[in-house]
Amino acid sequence: MNLNKVFLAGRLTRDPENRALPSGQSLTTFGLATDRFYNDKEGQKQQQTEFHNVVIFGKLADTASQYLRKGSLALVEGRLQTRSWQDNSGNQRSRTEIVAERLQLGPKSGNFNQQQQQQPQQQQQQPQQQSQQQQNQEQNSSKEDLPVVEEDEEINPKDLPF
Repeated sequence: MNLNKVFLAGRLTRDPENRALPSGQSLTTFGLATDRFYNDKEGQKQQQTEFHNVVIFGKLADTASQYLRKGSLALVEGRLQTRSWQDNSGNQRSRTEIVAERLQLGPKSGNFNQQQQQQPQQQQQQPQQQSQQQQNQEQNSSKEDLPVVEEDEEINPKDLPF
């Protein structure tokens, strides 16, 4: 039996790029960064970041391009696929990608959604009021981060929210 399954939770490194294939099917690509935290030999906390290329097809691709932005938190479930090709110089090239089959959007980034909703209102306001409102939004909006659980850290079931 063989298994090719990937689960990644991370933040987008760039805005999704959406295009249509010759067949008319949607294709969206984006980068995803995942972090690993560990203690080195001296006991110092270290962070290692990995960068992944994600490809999504069909309706899920449309959803990703509509709701995700650079910095968005996302959970991707899919499979690994490596493509090979020859570039214009005749060099052999290859790229390993995650072909997403499922996608879960992270918590809403308050700043992005607030800006979309407030845009028509801001156009009617004076420039001085606009800058004050933007400063207030930046102060009030906070990104929700996933808690970091290290490999050696014990989890107390009483601390779980469910």
